[in-house]
Amino acid sequence: MSRSNVARLLVSCRDREGIVASLSGALADVGANIITSDQFSSDPYGGSFSLRMEFYVPNPDERLAQLEQRLAELGSKLELDYRLVDARRRKRVALFVSRYDHCLLDLLWRWRRGELGMDVIAVVSNHPDLRDEVARFGVPYHHIPVNKETKSDAERAQIDLLCGEAELIVLARYMQVLSDDFLRRIGCPVINIHHSFLPAFAGAGPYLRAHHRGVKLIGATAHYATEDLDEGPIIEQDVIRVTHREGPGELERIGADVERTVLARAVNWHLDDRVLLQGHRTIVF
Repeated sequence: MSRSNVARLLVSCRDREGIVASLSGALADVGANIITSDQFSSDPYGGSFSLRMEFYVPNPDERLAQLEQRLAELGSKLELDYRLVDARRRKRVALFVSRYDHCLLDLLWRWRRGELGMDVIAVVSNHPDLRDEVARFGVPYHHIPVNKETKSDAERAQIDLLCGEAELIVLARYMQVLSDDFLRRIGCPVINIHHSFLPAFAGAGPYLRAHHRGVKLIGATAHYATEDLDEGPIIEQDVIRVTHREGPGELERIGADVERTVLARAVNWHLDDRVLLQGHRTIVF
């Protein structure tokens, strides 16, 4: 089976009878064959319904246009919030980083190996340190310095560079807080990796604070960035067990491994359209 003939349908709505039957019928009408179908309902009697279908469709340029018309009719009738995705298109992604390189290089490595279905259009950093490392991957590197006096100017430069170009921004240990204005204007989702198992130890210096508390588990959280710092919808989390023998530096080294894998999983799920928002929660299929 060619992936060039695969598309995805994402649906969110109030649960009621006939939703799956209607959608399946619409797909059958255009000659599509469902490959996978996942759904979740918070309550079968009027709860929140989420669905992700992946399907094979012959002649996708023609058939997807027909399906879009059918979905528009169903969307009005069933009050559906839906999105039809052509899996042939790779999402355009920009990576933000400061000086810590482990998450950035892991994503670039996975991308180069074909593990992440994206086009990396830029790396943006407030420091010049990683320019040579990024050059080895053939990705443009944009050094945009940031300080208290120039923060608004720097964000305007980032918006001018990426607005309308990037479909996803990944903060691969970008040690700057993005303003509400930036998040509103950039026009695409932003995924952040936080080096803590949120909501525990939010903010700066979590490993030192975790060491002082004598924690036995440390972890990382990938979430969508919102105007509420470190409180956006959580996509993925993981933990690893530690003991009293590890100091803050060792905890940070161990935590870096968790950060890499958690962020890679979250980015991959977003690229595959597996993450649906349901209020402040995520449904991950």
